Amino acid sequence: MARLGLGDGWNCLYANDFDPVKAACYRANHADADQHFQQGDVWVVTPADLPGRADLAWASSPCQDFSLAGARAGLTGGRSSAFFGFWKLMQALGAEGRSPRTIVIENVVGLLTSHGGKDFEALCAALAGQGYRFGALEIDAARFTPQSRPRVFVIASREAPGALEGRCDFHSNGVVEAHDRLPEALRAAWVWWRLPSPPTRNTDLAALLEDDASVTWRPDVDTARMLAQMTPTHRARLEGDHSRTVGAVYRRTRAGVPQAEIRTDGLAGCLRTARGGSSRQSVMVAQDGVVRSRLLSPREGARLMGLPDSYALPKGGTAAFHVIGDGVAVPVVRWLAEHLLEPLLRETVSPLAAE
Repeated sequence: MARLGLGDGWNCLYANDFDPVKAACYRANHADADQHFQQGDVWVVTPADLPGRADLAWASSPCQDFSLAGARAGLTGGRSSAFFGFWKLMQALGAEGRSPRTIVIENVVGLLTSHGGKDFEALCAALAGQGYRFGALEIDAARFTPQSRPRVFVIASREAPGALEGRCDFHSNGVVEAHDRLPEALRAAWVWWRLPSPPTRNTDLAALLEDDASVTWRPDVDTARMLAQMTPTHRARLEGDHSRTVGAVYRRTRAGVPQAEIRTDGLAGCLRTARGGSSRQSVMVAQDGVVRSRLLSPREGARLMGLPDSYALPKGGTAAFHVIGDGVAVPVVRWLAEHLLEPLLRETVSPLAAE
């Protein structure tokens, strides 16, 4: 999805993923995958697998160890240790004089506070140790597509920031506090990347849903059971004389009690993979006194990530959401590329290359 967001102006030199479902999905959507995609553990990738010198290296390592829903193991956690596999390659490229001109590291917002900020500090120290200046942006996909999906993007570069430096809306309190916790030497390498605000989003969840007649609705008894799991505050969002109210619902367990939580603000909740106890998001519609519910479809989930309907998804809801839920929102990447990465790099190299 990062590659789709970067767009046709970029040439992909190398791509890697360990997961066979994601690998198959990548191959299905990129005709040139056989030329640059390698499936397997990042720890077994060698510098010889990476051709030339890239303008950009993008890393989206597994986020579970940084997520508030996870064990917060941090950078040394079993899954997020994939980052160190990636960083081993960056160090090796540096030793060969082939360091990427820029690096983007994307992860959940918990990256900023994991282990009291020590993991973020370790990441910044790694970047500074290889001669990069760096800074972070917190971008919620809700600015672009009707899904609440805040993510942190750490942008590191060997290029002078020039006019791209300055404060912006994407310097959240979390980013500012993470910066302020850094030692003075690392703060000296910090860049307040300036990213303009996008136009106001003009679509909501309802606009991306399939027609009511083309989807499968739950039996009324199942919808009633879900309503019974809601607190009065949540049920009230569906009550009253509404011509049509559309909401996104997650089932959660709080203090050992199953609960259904709905939001009717036009946004879906953050899409997740259906594993580790996570539930698949539902759609609930109240109209003329009748409430119906159903699962969010994979195609609807893909639209919430900014993927075109032509994007080939794995067969089966679990596999499809395994891909979608771990992805990065395409329009977020496009905005970041258009307004920061490309201006930073385009002065001397065209077309741009990524790995």
